[in-house]
Amino acid sequence: MSLEDLQSSVAAVKSEVGKRIIGQHEVVERLLVCILCDGNALLESNPGLGKTTLVRALAEATDLQFSRIQNTPDLMPSDITGTEIIRETADGREFVFERGPIFANVVLADEINRATPKTQAALLEAMQEKQVTAAGDTYELPKPFFVLATQNPIDQGGTYPLPEAQTDRFLMKILVTYPEFDEERTIVQQYAEGGSVPEVERVLPRTHLLAAQRLVRQVPIADDIRDRAIELVRKTREDDAIEFGASPRASMALVLAAKARAFIHGRSHVSWEDVAEMAPPVIRHRIILDFRAEREGLTPDDVVQRLLE
Repeated sequence: MSLEDLQSSVAAVKSEVGKRIIGQHEVVERLLVCILCDGNALLESNPGLGKTTLVRALAEATDLQFSRIQNTPDLMPSDITGTEIIRETADGREFVFERGPIFANVVLADEINRATPKTQAALLEAMQEKQVTAAGDTYELPKPFFVLATQNPIDQGGTYPLPEAQTDRFLMKILVTYPEFDEERTIVQQYAEGGSVPEVERVLPRTHLLAAQRLVRQVPIADDIRDRAIELVRKTREDDAIEFGASPRASMALVLAAKARAFIHGRSHVSWEDVAEMAPPVIRHRIILDFRAEREGLTPDDVVQRLLE
């Protein structure tokens, strides 16, 4: 396919997901950016805002195998990655590796902060290495592979917050907000008044998605815009309101996310607007504010916006 055809197919994904998800256009776009960057996303919102429905619709529109993991405190690493079992065969008994739900293209890790640190580590290792090791054997995860994890900012009883070193593995932290009145009315009409749930068509085959991922990395970015993006990340290590700043991994993520956004919008180069739009979701989970900034009620987004200005 040509570049224009791939960009049209990616735009069609947004339209298809919009059939089932009312509003949340920014969230859908940022999830697409993560997928085009071959990265993982952490979705945070209050309960009942359609995170699971959103991820499932995205998987359907992109012809990807979908798997869901409901994290609980008693979930073990082998429940995610898989385990060896004894199976009877014509030649007797043999050990066979039974693959876990991690072996899918799109893995929804629901309420990841309810899993124990040991289970979180197993999941994050698969995210980073794109493979699973069990009983001395290594199993490659399917391509493409994405983990879209969710967590709630409320009801923290019995949870295990992700350490900052682990949240850094996520390309973006995406905040899902409440819908507007007109959007909520449409949601009620569609899902609570007898209407049928719209079908989501597959508009972006897996092979085309892999091709789009390769093209995204080739989107040109001017030297001055790239240097400004790097300088923005470096400023987080010097700002008085930030105790710990973002690492070079944030610089790489910011430039790559800006390229993906330019690709989605049908442009052949990166603009500063792309960098500015991607900065909050890329940086917000990679910085720790100073206690004085927290006492003043500042959020990571407030500090990132000030650095942008």
